[in-house]
Amino acid sequence: MSALDIQIRAKRFGAAVVLRDLNLQVADGEVVAITGRSGVGKTTLLNIIAGLDFAFEGKVSPAPADSRVGYVFQEPRLLPWRTVSENLCLACGITPAAAAQWLADVGLAGEGEKVPGQLSLGMQRRVAVARALAIRPDVLLLDEPFASLDVETAKEMRALLQRLLAAHPTTTLLVTHDAAEAAELAHKGFSL
Repeated sequence: MSALDIQIRAKRFGAAVVLRDLNLQVADGEVVAITGRSGVGKTTLLNIIAGLDFAFEGKVSPAPADSRVGYVFQEPRLLPWRTVSENLCLACGITPAAAAQWLADVGLAGEGEKVPGQLSLGMQRRVAVARALAIRPDVLLLDEPFASLDVETAKEMRALLQRLLAAHPTTTLLVTHDAAEAAELAHKGFSL
């Protein structure tokens, strides 16, 4: 049985059809890599699954309102005036102690009192991953989570993600342009 069933007949932006006749089933705990050239609708698909975009023909089951969705956006999207710990507590409804544990889990022990501007982009991306997993999602969406990172940091982040998904299995969709990254992280691939 699928943990996620996506059937999109059409998604339009004005007269332009971005997604058409898309059917994708993702099993419970499966990691699926979504690939394709820029502009084919990969992020749009994630936004539909997350319930951020309702203007499409089709359905997503279970409906986003009926499940917990963790989303790692292309940019970390942290509140710059809040500490890293506060970002986790506010977004996830967790205690400072739980936030400290999640930060330790992503290799940022002791960094909770810093504001995002005091962290490197790689560190901010780790916070974004912690935030997405701390809600204990039914579905985890990753939109190019390692983009713009240097090769070594991206490699470390892929290994971190593999460890976290092994410890906290969840149905996961990963958007990436990197075929090697898709092969390394995903159980199967889907091209748009």
